[in-house]
Amino acid sequence: MDPFTAAALTTAVTATVSLLVENLSHLISYNWKLYTGLKKSCEDLFDEVKRLNAFLVDNANQRSNSTQWEVLVDKIRHTVYKAEDVVDKLLIQAKIDQESSIAKKLIHKTYKNMNFTEEINEILEEVRKILDENQHLFEANPMIDHHAKKVVQEEQGSLLENHEVVGFDEEATKVINRLVEGAECLDVIPVVGMPGLGKTTLARKIYNDPKISREFFSYIWVFIGQSMCVKRDILFNILKKFTNSVDEFKNRNEADITQEIRKRVANGGKCLIVLDNVWDPNVVDFVKTVFPDNKKAHRIMMTTRHEDIARSVNKYPHNLKFLDGDESFQLLEKRAFGVSRYPVELVEHGEAIVAKCSGVPLTIVVIAGALRGRTSEIDWKVVRENVGKHLIQEDKLQRCRCLNVVRLSYNHLPQEKKACFLYFGAFPQGFDIPAWKLIRLWIAEGLIMSKLSGIEIEDIAEYYLNDFANRNLVMVTGKRSNGRIKTFRVHDMLHEFCVEEGTRLTLFKQVCLTSDQDIQNSITCRRVSIQSSVPQNFISKKTVEEHVKSLLCFSSKQKQVDFSNIDVKLIPNAFPLKRVLDIESLKFSIPREFYQLLHMRYIAISGDFKELPKLFTSFCNAQTLILNTSKPTLDIKADIWNMPRLRHLRTNKPAILPPPTASSTSSSTNSCLLQTLSLVTPESCNGNVLSKAGNVKKMSIEGNLTPFLETSKGEFFSNFQVLKLLESLTLLNDDKSNKALHLPSAFSECLPHLKKLTLSKTRFDWNQTYRLGQVKNLQVLKLKENAFTGPSWKMEPGGFKKLQVLWIEMADFVSWEASNCPFPRLRSLVLISCLNLEAVPLELVDLDNLQEMTLDNTSKASESTREIEREKKKKQADPESGKFKLTIPY
Repeated sequence: MDPFTAAALTTAVTATVSLLVENLSHLISYNWKLYTGLKKSCEDLFDEVKRLNAFLVDNANQRSNSTQWEVLVDKIRHTVYKAEDVVDKLLIQAKIDQESSIAKKLIHKTYKNMNFTEEINEILEEVRKILDENQHLFEANPMIDHHAKKVVQEEQGSLLENHEVVGFDEEATKVINRLVEGAECLDVIPVVGMPGLGKTTLARKIYNDPKISREFFSYIWVFIGQSMCVKRDILFNILKKFTNSVDEFKNRNEADITQEIRKRVANGGKCLIVLDNVWDPNVVDFVKTVFPDNKKAHRIMMTTRHEDIARSVNKYPHNLKFLDGDESFQLLEKRAFGVSRYPVELVEHGEAIVAKCSGVPLTIVVIAGALRGRTSEIDWKVVRENVGKHLIQEDKLQRCRCLNVVRLSYNHLPQEKKACFLYFGAFPQGFDIPAWKLIRLWIAEGLIMSKLSGIEIEDIAEYYLNDFANRNLVMVTGKRSNGRIKTFRVHDMLHEFCVEEGTRLTLFKQVCLTSDQDIQNSITCRRVSIQSSVPQNFISKKTVEEHVKSLLCFSSKQKQVDFSNIDVKLIPNAFPLKRVLDIESLKFSIPREFYQLLHMRYIAISGDFKELPKLFTSFCNAQTLILNTSKPTLDIKADIWNMPRLRHLRTNKPAILPPPTASSTSSSTNSCLLQTLSLVTPESCNGNVLSKAGNVKKMSIEGNLTPFLETSKGEFFSNFQVLKLLESLTLLNDDKSNKALHLPSAFSECLPHLKKLTLSKTRFDWNQTYRLGQVKNLQVLKLKENAFTGPSWKMEPGGFKKLQVLWIEMADFVSWEASNCPFPRLRSLVLISCLNLEAVPLELVDLDNLQEMTLDNTSKASESTREIEREKKKKQADPESGKFKLTIPY
């Protein structure tokens, strides 16, 4: 093992062990009072573990290239895992002893026969032995590398201003011309190139080009990937472009679904399907069958690493070129420094680095991510030498070269972020990862440690994710209206690295039909990720894997996975010490044994639930509950107000919240820790309930709002005054009577801290919008499906002073007057299906912050927006003026 790879191994192991030690120290320090007769042993173990943890944190970077250090870290890891398991069992038994009446009903698996004193003392001796046998390491001053780099602290600002890969304009033009020109018959245009050359990036650039939206009636993106892609998955991915009701076809055979797509394509205009990351030419042949032979010049564009696959579908594929020297340097400059000036003294090092990257964009991008924020010549010299060592050797495979470049960027990550980065490998390749889900999982897994008072742990996790994007380690695929990351994807090569490194370091284990299924008798297998169909008897009645802390199952409409071989009733007994259970993809009926999983922090389940039973209150460690039901509502019987760590409750159907119980009302804190309540019924939003929700930041309400908003008295919103931290509110009216509702005059006074508001089907009159304008902190306003009704919107002066995003969808207004030029900070305007709107106010030209405007199915107003675009372009002659973008899909 060369020193560079050895260093990567030891720093990664150290990061993992450091996190485990910190989790263990937290468990012991917080819960030792429960351990009757074990206080002294637990305190001793806690003290020794703290010593280990401090030493690891202080010495990891200096000693990571030592074989002796590597052996020590591995020994610590096994001991810590063993200690963690014993403490988890001890906590369960303590719960039984403390609440025996409840426990006897719920917890069938006990540890009463375990000699915890002996177990703890045994582990304590192991820890002390580690300390004694390695005394020289613990006492000696670490060897300091005097060439070590002093890292300039990275900014916590926004993502790099320009994320386009340079040198692709000419490439994109060539491929676009091939797509829009040529024969009337169906044609396939392959884009082929080595890993990391930018095939997907180029395909995305083409897919989002306005010329494509003008030339093609419909255009569809389908990720294929290396695993055998099921034909039904591909069909459903295409079908969802034409209908939102794909569930209607789930019991239909492939031939029927193919025929349905052919019919819909035939009824439309030209159609483009993009197949990303193709590994099998048969996939292309199959997709061809969805196209009718009507000579409308339909097209398939595909990306692949393999020249033979590309040529099997077209004799003349588009071979993606390598970047030349100037383009490579320009890319390094943009990704390392953004809009800042490139330091002259670093030019020579930069040119030498890109020369060794052989024109591969991924290589340059990940190196730039490692160098971002670094201005020392020593930093650049070290990277320059390491790049040469791993990229210039001719006998290395291209895959190894790219993986070594990823490793270089990985090694530059701070210790506390390494495990978070590797956790991406627990998700399937090509998976669009929701940021909110990842953040909640990171926290539940104990990968995020809150060390700064006054900063929410969710904010720290989001900063980590933004930092990964800043370092070009993730590709942002969707943003929220406020600019925050909504979804992202990990590049294939980076994902491959995360899988290999994460599996080798036993951070997780992927399970599929073709993988090694042995998760038994391995104390280091802590997380199991199921990404494809599993073999029979994967979980049997005899399966008991106490070392497994997390079970993750992934499936989607695009890639449906068969979990029929998993008997969900066996999960609690198979993994009794679980902390994370994400099985949204399975239909789950709650077995009695489920309530013995007292360590659960993250629960995501789906089923035919009518209610959430009272027994859910026993999950005293739960932080996140994600509940999907087929029923119209979900009645919450559990005392969520008395679940001390619950922070997020998300349901797919409106939840009926319980009133506070006597015990929750008499608790020492007036409010629980809940930050998210989505969705809830309007009836739940009474003063008694909301008085316990004082920490809620996000709330979504769905149901019949008519009884609450028929008059303008405002009693309904007066209950919201206790929600001092509420930043995001969604109101979805489900009343079929179409009665007009009234926005109370005191609305702005009830919600002074609100930043985002979404309204749907509320049918307020447009003359009431000024009341929204009085919400002094409102930044994002989304008005959907007749949120306001009436023929005209005449705006009043002085409102919406902080509004940045205005989204209006399915509104029936004809005219819009804004002569008072409101929205001083508006940067984005979106109009969708406003069929009657004749014009957008020309006064918007004078809004200096307005950067983008999107019109979709709002054709009558299109000419006025083009006039605004022309006027904006005149102003752009001023170099200080920002760019303006108008998007009108055809």
